[in-house]
Amino acid sequence: MKKYLAELFGTFVLVFFGCGTAVVLGGFTGGLETGFVGVLAIAMAFGLAIVAAAYAIGPISGCHVNPAVSLAVWISGKLQTQDLIGYIVAQILGALLGSAMLGFVTSNTEALTGFGANGFGALSGLGLSMTGAIAVEIVLTFVFVLTILGVTSSDKTSHMGGLVIGLTLTFVHIIGIPLTGTSVNPARSLAPAVFTGGEALAQVWVFIAAPLVGAALAAIAFKAFYSPLDSGK
Repeated sequence: MKKYLAELFGTFVLVFFGCGTAVVLGGFTGGLETGFVGVLAIAMAFGLAIVAAAYAIGPISGCHVNPAVSLAVWISGKLQTQDLIGYIVAQILGALLGSAMLGFVTSNTEALTGFGANGFGALSGLGLSMTGAIAVEIVLTFVFVLTILGVTSSDKTSHMGGLVIGLTLTFVHIIGIPLTGTSVNPARSLAPAVFTGGEALAQVWVFIAAPLVGAALAAIAFKAFYSPLDSGK
């Protein structure tokens, strides 16, 4: 239960601070209202949220805070099925709580609206098509999850895993924000879509399915191309 509560808390932090920053800065509309500085700030918010969560709850649960990551770890044989289910449920609940808190904050101001939902077409800053959104999310998630599996595979690198993973999440957000808002995390996408409703909710399947596919491919690639590493090797 401690592991599940840790995942709930970590996902809450990711959604509230990451999506909250996107809401505060107005997201990306394609008109460069926020400019590069705004995109970088949102990307860093997501990345720094992961760094904070990793060092806060990493020793407890591993700090997946992402169903795609949990799926990849499960495929890699490092997570039991019951924990996979427990992690995903906790992550979704944490994301919903994060969006609920964000909704409470925005309801108390006239200047802020939205929940930081992902989208394509009219909901994409650059008008990316559905096919493009699927491809982008698969690629970004593949890179993100493969990095996680790589950096945590050896004791020589795992101690700096939180920083590396946070920087990688920042890295994929820089290109992903103008395109889809960047998901790479089904829980992070589901919660804002539920609270936003409408077209965002209708499109959310893309941001659930594509990251899961990207994560599965990353796990398969990791098992195929990386030799098992002994602890400390």
